[in-house]
Amino acid sequence: MKLLGISGTIIGAKTGIVVKKVLDEVKQKYPDIEVEYLDMMNYDVQFCDGRDPANYSEDTKKVIEIVSSADFYIIGTPIFQGSITGVLKNLFDLMNPLTLRGKVMGFVANGGTYQHYLVIENQLKPIAGFLRAYVAPSYVYVNGDHFNQKNELVDPEVLNRISNLAEEVVHMQKALKVNHAEVTD
Repeated sequence: MKLLGISGTIIGAKTGIVVKKVLDEVKQKYPDIEVEYLDMMNYDVQFCDGRDPANYSEDTKKVIEIVSSADFYIIGTPIFQGSITGVLKNLFDLMNPLTLRGKVMGFVANGGTYQHYLVIENQLKPIAGFLRAYVAPSYVYVNGDHFNQKNELVDPEVLNRISNLAEEVVHMQKALKVNHAEVTD
């Protein structure tokens, strides 16, 4: 099984820090799971315009391939203007919905206020629902107060939520994999 962590932004470090922290928890607790990290800052992805995916740039095709090859996800975004990033929305738009159907998604987000956690509830979860993905019940939302001056996550409650999210996505993925195997046998 492959877990893909996605930092859905091209600016800032905090989103990637939180995504990687969840991936680190998974690696520590479940060494049998393959973990990969996709940082959208490292790719020049074209805007989705409905064309055949084969006709996009190499970076865009590579990102589509990376996302498609994963079995489940930790998806992170900063919250700008009360919304997910255009980078993450564009990534969702580039993906064939069938590619994400039936896969587990866990969400992390960071923002400037405590109230922006609602973006996970009001935007990310509905997108996952449209894609018919399974969503981990827990999620992690952080703001600047949860980091120290070295940009390290230090809030014990946040670290506990990260640990819980890591366990939930793995538990869900393993349970779904077993159920899927029983149905196809």
